[in-house]
Amino acid sequence: MTYLAVSIFACEPGEFAEKVSNAKRIGAEAIEIRCDALAEPNIDAILKMIHSVQKCKLPVIVTCRDVSEGGVNPVDFSVRLSILKQAVEAKADFVDVEYENFKHPDTHSVLKAALETSDTKLILSCHNFKGPFDDLNILYETVLALHPDAIPKIVYKARHISDCFAAFDLLQEADRPLIAFCMGEDGLVSRALAKKFGSVLTFACLDDAAQTAPGQVSVQTMKQMYRWDAIDKDTEIFGVIGDPVGHSLSPALFNQSFEKKNINAVYLPFLVRGGNDEFNTFLDDACNRYKLGFGGFSVTLPHKTNALNYANRHGDYVDTLAQTIGSVNTLKIGFNGLISAYNTDYAGAMDAMASVFDGDRHSLHGKKVAVIGAGGVSRAVVAGLVDVGARVRIYNRTLSKAESLAKEFCCKFAGINELTEHTADVVVNCTSLGMCPDVETCPVPEGVLTEQMTVFDTVYNPLETKLLQMAKAAGAKTVNGAEMFIRQAMAQYKIYIGDDPDEELMRKVVYDKLGS
Repeated sequence: MTYLAVSIFACEPGEFAEKVSNAKRIGAEAIEIRCDALAEPNIDAILKMIHSVQKCKLPVIVTCRDVSEGGVNPVDFSVRLSILKQAVEAKADFVDVEYENFKHPDTHSVLKAALETSDTKLILSCHNFKGPFDDLNILYETVLALHPDAIPKIVYKARHISDCFAAFDLLQEADRPLIAFCMGEDGLVSRALAKKFGSVLTFACLDDAAQTAPGQVSVQTMKQMYRWDAIDKDTEIFGVIGDPVGHSLSPALFNQSFEKKNINAVYLPFLVRGGNDEFNTFLDDACNRYKLGFGGFSVTLPHKTNALNYANRHGDYVDTLAQTIGSVNTLKIGFNGLISAYNTDYAGAMDAMASVFDGDRHSLHGKKVAVIGAGGVSRAVVAGLVDVGARVRIYNRTLSKAESLAKEFCCKFAGINELTEHTADVVVNCTSLGMCPDVETCPVPEGVLTEQMTVFDTVYNPLETKLLQMAKAAGAKTVNGAEMFIRQAMAQYKIYIGDDPDEELMRKVVYDKLGS
């Protein structure tokens, strides 16, 4: 079993008991008591805290962390040892002591003697707050050599998401109970996947304001967003690759869709920092471990071109449309880790725009369309519009980018300052201007929009951007980015699962999230 544990800093017993009760109510599966949070640890108070957890019938972990490994307050060595010994005598389920301190003869002899007549399990912790350990396998074996019945706890800061794979590998190869995950934002997925890979426990916080370590998320997020209760060793892994990626609605959208269809899968945010090399390293790591259940990824900024390049070099199949557009937003990992690559932005954008014109893409034929931006989303939109015979002009701040994209798709181009000089039937924003949190920005100056226009903003957060507010004020028809997002996600789901999703559910999830 993998416990979803909440670490509670030791405090006044009444307050502590209330926090324990709240933790159980929201779904915590174990409680860690951080005795080092007390300026002057009091054994009687700590024993009351242990009994509070036991009264709630939750497993209790007791630690008095050394400041060298993240402790809050410096606590004398002899006091820390006494707390752990009495926790064993109080029948705590686990006591956690630093491996480096357990090597001390006094610690080793005192705790070993107490544990011999107890069912309490010993966790020997190794923390590295700067980065990965040199060799996890050697460290694992070294910890067990000191105390074979211990549960090694190996936790380190992920400098990049690819650092998580060493923890996954160790968990798969270990022949004894083990705790292993990564700290930091780059290590979030290792916490969320701890149950799949068999870590004895992982940590979550009571709420987002109560983190006790970098990279923690709340119990509610783990349970409701990341499907903690449904995860097992056979769960297939999907996710969205991007930087930033924490704002994405995709995890909520896909995980609720998996839940509705009773599919054993989870969808997570994969923060992949860096450029082409870092992206390649991550995908190599995931594809080489396809047997662990990596099934595929959505790809967002800034990696859509990197995804196409990777698929062209290592892929089994690249969709012709993705090749034409020059970017990939969907990767499916198949047998032997072979990649198939697609672009569903095209279908999402075209269907969203066509929804205003009786749902027929070809109703855009002959219409004058102003496309703002010359990035990855613009490529998909322009490719679709040209394909149905729209008269496209691309506007961009960097004129050379607009010119390059226009030449590729045989359409017109202009600088962003020329928007006021041309008329258009449809205006499409393909930039990130107006995206949360910069909601007051807008790609179109005053006076451009008219009531004869249809205005489509590919930004979906917020649901009504500054551009769409201006369009409504001018009397224009509007299409929000949520429509494109939902439709491209539906296409992705079918690629991943081989079946259609519940469109009504997807629409509800997105609009509920954005509406709130």
